[in-house]
Amino acid sequence: MANGTFQVPFPVNEPVLSYAPGSPERKELQAMYEKMYNQAPIDVPMYIGSELVRTSDKRPMTPPHEHGKVLGHYNFGDASHVESAISAALKARTAWAKFSFVDRATIFLKAADLIAGKYRAKLNAATMLSQGKNCFQAEIDASCELIDFLRFNAYFAQEIQQVQPESSEGVWNRTEYRALEGFTFALTPFNFTAIAANLPAAMAMMGNVVVWKPASTQVYSAQVLMEIFREAGVPDGVINLITLSGSVVGDIVFKHPDFSGLHFTGSTGVFRQLWKAIGANLENYKTYPRIVGETGGKDFVVAHSSANTAAVATGLLRGAFEYQGQKCSAASRAYISDNIWEDVKSKLVEDMATLKMGSPADFSNFINAVIDRKSFDNIAGYIDWAKGDDDCEIIAGGNYDDSTGYFIEPTVIVTSNPMSKTMVEEIFGPVLTIYVFKADEFEATLELVDSTSEYALTGAVFAQDRYALSLAKDKLENAAGNFYLNDKPTGAVVGQQPFGGARGSGTNDKAGSALNLLRWVSPRTIKETLVPVEDYRYPFHS
Repeated sequence: MANGTFQVPFPVNEPVLSYAPGSPERKELQAMYEKMYNQAPIDVPMYIGSELVRTSDKRPMTPPHEHGKVLGHYNFGDASHVESAISAALKARTAWAKFSFVDRATIFLKAADLIAGKYRAKLNAATMLSQGKNCFQAEIDASCELIDFLRFNAYFAQEIQQVQPESSEGVWNRTEYRALEGFTFALTPFNFTAIAANLPAAMAMMGNVVVWKPASTQVYSAQVLMEIFREAGVPDGVINLITLSGSVVGDIVFKHPDFSGLHFTGSTGVFRQLWKAIGANLENYKTYPRIVGETGGKDFVVAHSSANTAAVATGLLRGAFEYQGQKCSAASRAYISDNIWEDVKSKLVEDMATLKMGSPADFSNFINAVIDRKSFDNIAGYIDWAKGDDDCEIIAGGNYDDSTGYFIEPTVIVTSNPMSKTMVEEIFGPVLTIYVFKADEFEATLELVDSTSEYALTGAVFAQDRYALSLAKDKLENAAGNFYLNDKPTGAVVGQQPFGGARGSGTNDKAGSALNLLRWVSPRTIKETLVPVEDYRYPFHS
């Protein structure tokens, strides 16, 4: 056996390709998109141990921008497939947990290189087709962020293992970072391919085995992720992908004695239900499960009287409407000082009039469709409510059309009521509500921002007055886990802005940092006395 102190290659954030007209990456991605769009419908299996499992229950996968097009089908399972996935994970656990960290890290570093190279266009195109992202949103998510997660996680994991206790004379103290006892469960969202991959991969890198249930609207790109994991060398049973009803999965997973951890990204309501289910079964578990969740947001932008109006308008447009507002970090409510409001409004409305909306196949489109019928109906309901509310005025957008795809215009509502429905409730779509406050009421407005929402995920403050920025940072200390000064509240970069929030937004375990990885290990302290004492008497007995 070779011995040495090995160093994980120092991670550097993956460069984001521009996809500018005439660029080679644009041509490659367009060709891949067309190929995948026009290929025969695919059949996505469940990945359970070494088996590719198919059932008679085939569920269609359709692009949100063209719901009449069938890209393929995924195989819908039942309770027996959950049991099989758990068994496969537990069967793989012993070998995987004992596998050296160097070997585990190498597998995921290889996966990162595969995504950066031969799989980049395929994973991006799959994300565009199934999740309705434009080329740039797919690039920063499915490729760059996922590559960064894998490379930085390997580096952070190594740093964790290097944290060792001091030793006294005649003693060698050591800390081992063991995998959790049992299996872990990853429940992942539709909106970020990188998150869908990172939740199971982060746990697996630390030696855990995983049962993974992706969102039904993300299965098309999830199967590309499984191709990548398998080619990178993830052993059978380490990551098991199952596609079936969440209630069926939960009923089995959360009652299993070997359940040891939940890694979740999704809605606040669902996370609370899962936590309750885990709590109701505590006496059944071999060990207390780890619970990590990143949930909802009602993210804010505050513009002080000294703010750069062009920067505010741009931050609002990008922060609220990139990927149709379907980011947990998306700007959803804004508070604008009245002395700058007209300038901000003018530029915002002018810029929004230039936004193009349509299929991701047209790379000039800024706006694409929202994810599915349920989301479309929910968002349209909020727009209709605002149209009928006396306190609200829609100054941009307000239209929607589901005849071909689930298209909703980016919509800006101005309200005179800072506690109106669309200022308080999470919408998860391209709807921004603005409240205009008096310039001399900035501090009171900060208190309003802090108390309006149950969430605390992201927020941004724009000001050129340094005192105002300092005051906002202090007043909004607990209002956002990711806080931005003079920038939009979206776009956290792995290794630079570890991501997560508290209150109703989750456990704030910061994906993209060592803090998250620490949740997936169970440390064991070892004290070894080199020359044991042979007489029970202490010196004071003399």
